[in-house]
Order: sequence, then C-alpha cells, then structure tokens
Amino acid sequence: MDMAHIALIGASGNVGSRLLKELSDRGHQVTAIARNPEKIAAFPGVTAVAGDAQDVHCLADLVRGHDAVISSTRFTGTDFSIITDALRKAGVKRYLLVGGAASLEVAPGKRLLEQPDFPAAYKEEATNGAETLAYLRTIDDLDWTFLSPSAMFVPGERTGKFRLGKDELLTTNDGSSISFEDYAIAMVDEVENPQHPRQRFTAGY
Repeated sequence: MDMAHIALIGASGNVGSRLLKELSDRGHQVTAIARNPEKIAAFPGVTAVAGDAQDVHCLADLVRGHDAVISSTRFTGTDFSIITDALRKAGVKRYLLVGGAASLEVAPGKRLLEQPDFPAAYKEEATNGAETLAYLRTIDDLDWTFLSPSAMFVPGERTGKFRLGKDELLTTNDGSSISFEDYAIAMVDEVENPQHPRQRFTAGY
C-alpha cells in the first residue's frame, strides 16, 4: 500500500503510541485522536486532535476522508456501536481494533477467559472485549479486523520476529507473549496488506 491516511483513536495510550510510531515510520499520514491531545507523541506525518470516541457526530467528522480507522481503547466504558455508526456516517469502510487475548482458545471450544486461573482483576475488561468481538461478527457492511495480542502484552523490543494465528492462543515454552512494539508491526502490516477482513487474528512469539 502507498501512503495512507489513517485515523487512530486512543493514540496517547501504551499501545496507541507504539502504533502511532510504526505508522509514522512507514510514511503514513495519521490523524491521532485522544481526549487529551497534548499527551500524543509528536512524530512526522501525525496530526494530534482532541476527540471523543463516544460522540458519533464528532468522531464522524474527524475520521471522514481517511482510508482506515484503528481504535486502541479500553473495552470497558466504550460503546463500539457508536464508533461503527461514526464510520458509516463518514463513509469509512475499514476498521481495525486492538483486541484482547481472553477470547482466544486454549483448547477447542475453551477460551482463555473461562479458565479457572484467569485473573479476576482483568475479568470485566476481558469479558467486554469478548463481547465486542461477538458484536463485530454481526457486522457485514464494514471491513473490520480484530487483532488479539498474546496473553502477556507488555512494553518490549521491536524484533519483527513473531507468529500469526487465528483463534487459538499462541504459546511457547516461555508462555504466551508479544511486545507492544511487535504487535504494532502486525497491525500496520494488516493496514497495508489486508489479510483478515471481517476476522480476528492474533500475534505472538
């Protein structure tokens, strides 16, 4: 893909800031949206704007004319139907989401979320993430993609060495992990060369 115009919701966060750098480094033009745009890192080709992802008219105005929208927001407290309605109003078809790992399967039909040792502190956010994926799977008029990280999703190195999967949690002898930096590579690869329309996929070591 040549240079694209991408709108990034949640551009000031841990994952959003890595996505922003990866998009900028590859020469894309990015409208970086956050409630507090002064927290958005300054990179070439990035325009920081204040925006509320829960205001359909505001968001539609901000994303209009872009090739794709990426959202990097918490699932708890976000109504994703507002975001999808804003994309429809704006005429933007492609929507990529920073997903969660909890809806990945650890065995056929057995999701990480339902395992007895799943941390209670993450249960609400994880459940909302799984429900968001279920909601997306009812949508057939947007080209959405939900990229789930591995179980351990933390700051780290940009190695470029990771695997992709579909609905199963990727693991190694060291567990299940992906750095924010390598995750950003996988997401921007998908922006540039769509391989998972209306699908979830995952990245991990």
